[in-house]
Amino acid sequence: MAIVQNVWFFFQDQILGMKWLNALIGNLLTALGLDISSRIGGAVQFFLYDTIKIFVLLSVLIFVISYIQSYFPPERTKKILGRFHGIGANTLAALLGTVTPFCSCSSIPLFIGFTGAGLPLGVTFSFLISSPLVDLGSLVLLTSIFGGKVAIAYVIVGLVLAVLGGSLIERLHLENEVEEFIRKAGRIDLDSPELSLSDRLEYAKDQVVATVKKVAPYIFIGVGIGALIHNFIPQSFVETVLGGDKWYSVPLATLVGVPMYADIFGTIPVAESLFAKGAGLGTILSFMMAVTALSLPSMIMLRKAVKPKLLAVFFSIVTVGIMLIGFLFNYFSFLFVV
Repeated sequence: MAIVQNVWFFFQDQILGMKWLNALIGNLLTALGLDISSRIGGAVQFFLYDTIKIFVLLSVLIFVISYIQSYFPPERTKKILGRFHGIGANTLAALLGTVTPFCSCSSIPLFIGFTGAGLPLGVTFSFLISSPLVDLGSLVLLTSIFGGKVAIAYVIVGLVLAVLGGSLIERLHLENEVEEFIRKAGRIDLDSPELSLSDRLEYAKDQVVATVKKVAPYIFIGVGIGALIHNFIPQSFVETVLGGDKWYSVPLATLVGVPMYADIFGTIPVAESLFAKGAGLGTILSFMMAVTALSLPSMIMLRKAVKPKLLAVFFSIVTVGIMLIGFLFNYFSFLFVV
């Protein structure tokens, strides 16, 4: 057991966390005459380390996820989802959301296509909630920073929120709250061409290039903010405002996250710095979930597909769910000591 545990810690710290890279960058900056124990030096080290680590992991993960995703084009996904009903369909939709786009705005066109194809409304919303929140990338990156227990717990609660949220929307029978042009869209089933191994590899490579270009600005901004928090914001201030024992920290983090737009890769450096400064784990997860699932741009896009009542129901369910998750993680944070 001890050997397995040591191997896991090595994998988590040196492979996923790339602690060797942090030490290497620190040595290089020191050799260049920069004091990494100073605020400026520490911020530079944090920025270089997190940026390189995230881009390396992101590129590998996108390649793997995109290769898997090549087996689940929209047409095939619709056929698979159409075979299931009830909670099983919601669960499958949430799981399929883990191998699809990395941000909510990218997920909405697929959501519109699934809704127009006649899939149950609750099923499509389970997909919409899960897609930006949970994927292999979030599992790996969260593991590299917070450890395996936190990462797995995050994925589980994200899937549960997607399943329960979609199921609740299904029970409310709000089909008429979808815009008419989507409900009356022609349902044309197209068979996806079979891809060869080289086609799938080429597709995965293209997705790496396209996705990295799209998310790069958010990563740079997120790492920059993380570096400032890590080296310039006093720990006492973060603990006072966002400490896990403060009742208002979770609602505050959720509300702050809503107007922002980023994918999970852009929020993780900020979360890492807040966690190091004493912010509550549930507070941090609420912030991450709000940014990825409830960003203002995605709500504006979704409004073009659904009427205000359904949009308000979706926003309310997800917001309440995110806050409940935040409170639970703060209350049981002792179970996730990393």
